[in-house]
Amino acid sequence: MKQSTKQILESQKSKISEEDQDWRTILTKQHYGLSDNTAVQICRWAKKALMNEGYCYKQKFYGIKSHQCVQMSPCVMSCQNQCLHCWRPIELSEKAGRKEFQKPEKIIEDCTALQRKLLSGFKGNKKVTLKKFFESQNPKHFAISLSGEPTLYPYLGELIKELRKRKITSFLVTNGLNPEVLAKLARKKQLPTQLYLSVNAPNEELFTKITRSKIKNAWKGYMKTVKLFPKLKTRKVLRLTLIKDLNMKDEKGYANLIKIAKPDFVEAKGFMSVGFSRQRLGYEHMPRHNEVKNFAKKIAKLTNLKILDEKKESSVVLLGKSKNKMRIRGV
Repeated sequence: MKQSTKQILESQKSKISEEDQDWRTILTKQHYGLSDNTAVQICRWAKKALMNEGYCYKQKFYGIKSHQCVQMSPCVMSCQNQCLHCWRPIELSEKAGRKEFQKPEKIIEDCTALQRKLLSGFKGNKKVTLKKFFESQNPKHFAISLSGEPTLYPYLGELIKELRKRKITSFLVTNGLNPEVLAKLARKKQLPTQLYLSVNAPNEELFTKITRSKIKNAWKGYMKTVKLFPKLKTRKVLRLTLIKDLNMKDEKGYANLIKIAKPDFVEAKGFMSVGFSRQRLGYEHMPRHNEVKNFAKKIAKLTNLKILDEKKESSVVLLGKSKNKMRIRGV
C-alpha cells in the first residue's frame, strides 16, 4: 500500500547499535581513510574503472576519469542537515565536533596518500592494467563531497586554489546553507571547476521535512544560494535527488528553482538505498531509471532544457541546453 509523505517521515527512523556509537569506528568499518578531520573513500566506480568494468557518470558526462578521482571531505561528519536519504551515519554528526582543521597542503598530501593506500591491493589484480594502476596513484580530480558540508571548512577557497595550482580539477557539492561562503569564493576567484547545489525538495514544506536541518530559517538561507547561483562564474549544476513517493512531485516547484538558479546543467538522480539511508528509507523508495527519466522529461519541458545524456547504472539523467559544453576542458 502506498504511504503518504507523513507516514514515510514518521516511520523511517535510523538506529545505530551501541557498539558503533563512535563515528570513526563506523567510517573505518566502511573502508574510509581518515586523517584528523579529513576523509577519503574509494567509490565503486573508481574500482570498476580500474578493472575495466565501467566508469562513473562524471566521466561519461564531463570527462573526469574515475580511476584518478579522489572522493573526499575536508570536514567529515560536519553538516547542518540530517537528510533522510543521506547514506552517512548522520545521527552521530553532533558528536563529531571540530576544534582544528588541517591546512590545504596537508589535506591534499594526506588524501593522495590515503587514496594510494586504499588502492594498493589492486596492483596485483589480474583485471587491472599497470598503466591504469599507476595513473590512479596520481589523482587528477578531487570530488569535495564525501561526508559533511564542505563550506564549513574554513580554508575551502585556499584548498581549491591549491588544487588548481597542482592542475587538479575540483567538484564541490554544497547543501546551500552558507551562501556567504560561496560569495567569498567568487570574490577571491576561488570557485571550483564545477559547483553543485543539492536540490532535495521543490518547496519549503518538503525541504524542511527531508533535510531536517538543525538551523533556523534553513530554507531562507538556501534560497539565498539559489538566487546567488547565476552570479557565480564557474560551471554550475543543480543535482536533484529523487525519492519515490516522497519528493517526486511538484515539477513546477523544481522548475522554478532551476529558472532562478540558471545552472549550466541539471542532474536528475534517483535515490539509492545504501549505507545508513537503508535504515530510514527502504528499497521501495528507489525509483527505477525509467521513472527518473520520465520525471526529468517533465522538468525539461517546463524549463526549456534538453535531455543531453543518461547513465542507467547510476539512475541519472543530465539536462542542459547543449552537449557542446558538457566536457570539461583539459581533462
